[in-house]
Amino acid sequence: MRSVLDSHAHTIASGHAYNTIYEMAQTAAEKGLELLALTEHAMAMPGTCHEFYFLNLKVLPRQMFGIEVLFGTEVNIMDFEGKLDMEQGLLAQMDVVVASLHTPCIRPGTQAENTRAYLRVMENPAVNIIGHPDDGRYPVDYEELVAAAKEHHVLLELNNSSLSAKGARKNPVPNDRKMLELCRSYKTPIIVNSDSHCAADVGNHTYADKLLKEMNFPEELIVNRSVEEYKKYTNRFRKQKQ
Repeated sequence: MRSVLDSHAHTIASGHAYNTIYEMAQTAAEKGLELLALTEHAMAMPGTCHEFYFLNLKVLPRQMFGIEVLFGTEVNIMDFEGKLDMEQGLLAQMDVVVASLHTPCIRPGTQAENTRAYLRVMENPAVNIIGHPDDGRYPVDYEELVAAAKEHHVLLELNNSSLSAKGARKNPVPNDRKMLELCRSYKTPIIVNSDSHCAADVGNHTYADKLLKEMNFPEELIVNRSVEEYKKYTNRFRKQKQ
């Protein structure tokens, strides 16, 4: 399957990434993508941009180098009740929102606590994607996660960076296998993302694609196949239909 989009990537604004908006967009276009979403770390992540950065995203063009470019955030889940580090009004202005558990922002909890955090977050109408739910440092009940994602029309992410040998996340391969088997069973769609922090990794889904191929995962459950299918899940295009 050809992936036409990447919906989780970071620029220098996130503090620990290495390329600009225009460099990331140009590379995405050169690689043949049709859409790139830039999702900077929200304010609780050490070293990232200020709230004002997100307030001003409205000034940026959504077409660059012949492709669509969306601007959003990767928010941090701050507690096990689903609190996020961005105010709801601003969150709703983002083109796309990824919500993730990160060790600088929340200590790992029990399986029940981590699962509850994800379930509460998915109840938030501004959240579109659950980022890298494969980190074994945050054990989770994958059946509950997959069922809730389908119920709330939220995408579960297969994160290519997690699957890299250089990655810091714990046991991503068995966790992703478990999640994907349940997604197949429940017919819950997923999104494959690079989580790139440099232009060279934009659209890089090598490890994720290998796992999907090994598992013979159904293409119809992968939204990367179609920009129009992806848009059904994002804040920017949901609002246009209201």
